[in-house]
Amino acid sequence: MNANALAAVLAAALLHALWNVAAKHARRGEGDAVAFQALTAGAVVLLWAPAALWWGRAELPHWGWQAWALVMASGAVHLLYFSSLLTGYRVADLTVVYPMARGSGPLWTTMTAVLLLGERPSGWGWAGLATIVLGMALLTGLLRRRPLTAPVRAGLRWGVLTGALIASYTVIDAYAVKVLLLSPLLVDYFGNLLRLPLLLPALARKPAGTLASTWRDTWRSVLIVGTLAPAGYILVLWALQSAPLSAVAPARECSMLFAALLGGHLLQEGDRWARGLGALCIAAGVALLAGA
Repeated sequence: MNANALAAVLAAALLHALWNVAAKHARRGEGDAVAFQALTAGAVVLLWAPAALWWGRAELPHWGWQAWALVMASGAVHLLYFSSLLTGYRVADLTVVYPMARGSGPLWTTMTAVLLLGERPSGWGWAGLATIVLGMALLTGLLRRRPLTAPVRAGLRWGVLTGALIASYTVIDAYAVKVLLLSPLLVDYFGNLLRLPLLLPALARKPAGTLASTWRDTWRSVLIVGTLAPAGYILVLWALQSAPLSAVAPARECSMLFAALLGGHLLQEGDRWARGLGALCIAAGVALLAGA
């Protein structure tokens, strides 16, 4: 992975950890998960509209059916991913759900890249991936005989499901930007835009005033997610245009280093030292992947 791609992925990791802390904070309240997701997608559509219009006026006329099919598939998988993530945050700590989701994602993504895209990580790349998995196990308590309480078990389940969905949308979007050469900004923007009609049936079944009350309770988190989530993911997609998927996907997971620190400090979650050690293992794994 070249230096520019690595810098973009590291910046994206920090942004990703920040907006996940905001999402976790929102799920501590009484706001509805469907309404929160609709509000965040709407915030992305409004806040990023000028940039999408600027880039889209030249590129969109050349999009064919394959481009739109991939963007629709990406939007649908992102919808499932965000729903799974928010459910996990409702039932468990960020420092359980987040590392499991981000740590299992590269496993699925790398195996898919090897099997479907023909990529072949080096020995150092596999060592880096194994080190990331070790850090994930430390962060979740699996190597520390941490009691598997009901919230921890729930967090592990939702984290693994979220990781599988991360791998799914990463492969879809990687194909869009690496093979079809679509703009990363437009892939992310229209994926968010297409989430809105998919959410409307579920939102219509909610009691009247749900959207307004959720906005009152979570508007700060909505704006943070709506601003930072696209910025971070666009950086990742940009990096994918010049670096292999099997290196970029695991390198993203250094966001767990930031999440472990932020989760312990801002959200007052426990096991700071052990989770910090797990985060360091993840950082070492990222260094091995970058060197490979």
